[in-house]
Amino acid sequence: MQKVERPKTLKEHALDSLRDAITSNSLTPGTRLIERNLCETLGVSRTVVRECIRHLESEHLVVGLPNAGFAVASISDAEVKEIYEIRTLLECMAVRECSKVITSEIIQSLYQLHDQIADHLAKDDIKTALRLTKDFYELIFHSAGKHVAWVLVEQLNSRISRLRAMTLSSVGRKTAGPKDLYEMVKALEEHDPDKACAICERHLKEAYEIACQLEKGNNS
Repeated sequence: MQKVERPKTLKEHALDSLRDAITSNSLTPGTRLIERNLCETLGVSRTVVRECIRHLESEHLVVGLPNAGFAVASISDAEVKEIYEIRTLLECMAVRECSKVITSEIIQSLYQLHDQIADHLAKDDIKTALRLTKDFYELIFHSAGKHVAWVLVEQLNSRISRLRAMTLSSVGRKTAGPKDLYEMVKALEEHDPDKACAICERHLKEAYEIACQLEKGNNS
């Protein structure tokens, strides 16, 4: 018997919509969040908008302003560096373990996710590509038995998605990113932990360098 999923509330829909706008960089760092405008755009009350903003503040996507009000938070150079350091540690650990236990079914699923990611990036559908990329890594972590590590990644996911959106939108990354993921799956299929880890490290190093350049541009 499957659990019946509860329909999302209006607040949850509004929260998802506002979060997506920030993580996809439709709302760029420093953008002021005007309650009246958000009420009209989201079709909800000011109470709901305020609750959403407070929730996003707890995710470090929104920051309070000195003279009242809120704006989309910037990510400092130090935060960008730390996020990528954490990702490198956790993702390399996951791909190493996954390469030892991966099954043909999981390999096939990862190839399918890769194809879907590449397809949506080619169509400039960043939002769907971000969701599928999250699914790609989640499958690797759970296949490796690294469930606690994935919880840690999930806690950073809003900021990770925001950085991914920045890098995936950059010139050349829409093809280089999927190429790295394909090579990573190939290494997993070959049960080669060192190769899988090396590809993962290279992928994240290149993404980090792009994110630093773009974040400096946003903050300048």
